[in-house]
Amino acid sequence: MSDPVIEHVDSLGVAYEIVACEPDLADTAAFCDAYGFGLDESANAIVVIGKSKPPVHVMCVVLADSRLDINHTVRKRLGVRKASFASADETVRLTSMEIGGVTPFGASTKLPVWIDARVMECERVIVGGGGRDRKLLLPPTTLTKLDSAEVVEGLATQSDAGEAPRPGS
Repeated sequence: MSDPVIEHVDSLGVAYEIVACEPDLADTAAFCDAYGFGLDESANAIVVIGKSKPPVHVMCVVLADSRLDINHTVRKRLGVRKASFASADETVRLTSMEIGGVTPFGASTKLPVWIDARVMECERVIVGGGGRDRKLLLPPTTLTKLDSAEVVEGLATQSDAGEAPRPGS
């Protein structure tokens, strides 16, 4: 059976590691707790919808200890008056991936991928693997090999120490 996520990463010719996980532990905070990764080295792929006619979509990749600046940076870059997080159903429809495993690799719909500049400061980053049973560990430069990828300064802000990070996919 073909796997579009693994095929896509393999086609980039980069080193990566598949990190298996229990599906019940796929959500970012639980995964990091259980498998010893920091929120500052785990990146969430978040689909955003710009409310326009027709609607526009983008996938944003931000560290799990960050909050996506959807109301300013994302909205302005999309050129729309209003933007919001895509619903779980819409994210699944656009990516063909389970929530908890969404990744910019192998999505069924071509989406622009905006990567927060802080992600690029990591030595390695853990991202979704397309399903709830795995993640991918890779150098963040791998993300920039995507055709539609762009590193964006200020796409997200680091969460305050006491503030819970924005739930990610």
